[in-house]
Amino acid sequence: MTGEAREPSGEHGPLDGISVLDASRVLAGPFCAMQLGDLGADVVKVERPDGGDQTRGWAPPTYGDSDVGSYYSSANRNKRSVTLNLATDEGRELFRDLAERADVLLHNFRVGTMERWGLDYPTLSESNPGLVYCAISGYGEWGPDRDRPAYDLVLQAEGGMMSITGEPDGKPVRVGVAITDLVTGLYSAQSIVSALLARELGDGEGQKIDMSLLDSATALNSYAATEYFATGDPPTRLGGKIGNIVPYQVFETADDYAAVAVPSEHIWPRFCAALDREDLADDERFATNADRVRNRETLEPMLEAEVEAYATDELVSLMHEHDVPATAINDMSDVYDLPQVEARGMRASVEHPSAGSIEMPGVPMHFSRTPAEVREHPPELGEHTEEVLSELGYDDERIARLREEDVV
Repeated sequence: MTGEAREPSGEHGPLDGISVLDASRVLAGPFCAMQLGDLGADVVKVERPDGGDQTRGWAPPTYGDSDVGSYYSSANRNKRSVTLNLATDEGRELFRDLAERADVLLHNFRVGTMERWGLDYPTLSESNPGLVYCAISGYGEWGPDRDRPAYDLVLQAEGGMMSITGEPDGKPVRVGVAITDLVTGLYSAQSIVSALLARELGDGEGQKIDMSLLDSATALNSYAATEYFATGDPPTRLGGKIGNIVPYQVFETADDYAAVAVPSEHIWPRFCAALDREDLADDERFATNADRVRNRETLEPMLEAEVEAYATDELVSLMHEHDVPATAINDMSDVYDLPQVEARGMRASVEHPSAGSIEMPGVPMHFSRTPAEVREHPPELGEHTEEVLSELGYDDERIARLREEDVV
């Protein structure tokens, strides 16, 4: 046993033996369930027979000439797919059978839907007291907006994120990925693992978790929110800058742009030396970060004039030589060719039955004993229906009848 996370000594992930029933779709829920699958859980994804998760149709792009969409694949590896029509009585009964054996149930139906179907936490926990039941919605299960529909674009705007994203004189801009969905998925995975731990350390009982995209957005505001609470003034858009650190921004160079971060007093003299401007480090107007923030209108034009004389590669190289955090603005083709990204296994591939070898981001969690990894391809619709129903004890005749009646 090496004790190194680079080469885990075990064969199974930390959540091996945990079963997850994933009745979610689009992004927040599926992204959460994928994290659990990456950690070794057995995730059964329940999808509608007539098309499945709607993101299966969010294409192009697809992988090669297949119909395997890149969007769907981003959140659905390491799962098994079962088709199930929850609008039918027998479909709901089959779902209860699956839930009775699950450690975790995850869904993101609109508030009240699972209660109408008799698939709510109080009902399902009667036969499975250890069940951890996670419900994700736009606004949560209480409050005046509980019944409103929600998507990431709306939540980025409503939760304040767009007010601080973009150029000062430009339009509000959404973060380039569906960040409220993704961070809700991460918060949900953290909450589920915590509830499983509480179950194991306690009396064996599960519990319900209520997750909201608006809650996640307002929590993610973090220091932007505390700046407002401390001053009473909402922070505004600063483009590539930040309000309370100088310099910490995107600079325009002779041929492109570069991001440079000087968040500590130890780095400031090194930054000045890299630009051959040691005089700035000795200038009392810029002696501390607080001084630089107060005098940013004087300092920033001076720095911008210095930086624009360098090509991006030259500037970044100088910064690295002086141990100053800096980088070019990488696009996706740059990112996934980075030697560090490759070394960390963050460009992964998996074999798909119809698309061949497909690539995707790797797993960012590294353990010394229990590997988290990309094991299985994003499943085709209903690929594992017979397999999972057989595990429930359903025979071939019954499964065939369920198919004929459009239950699965």
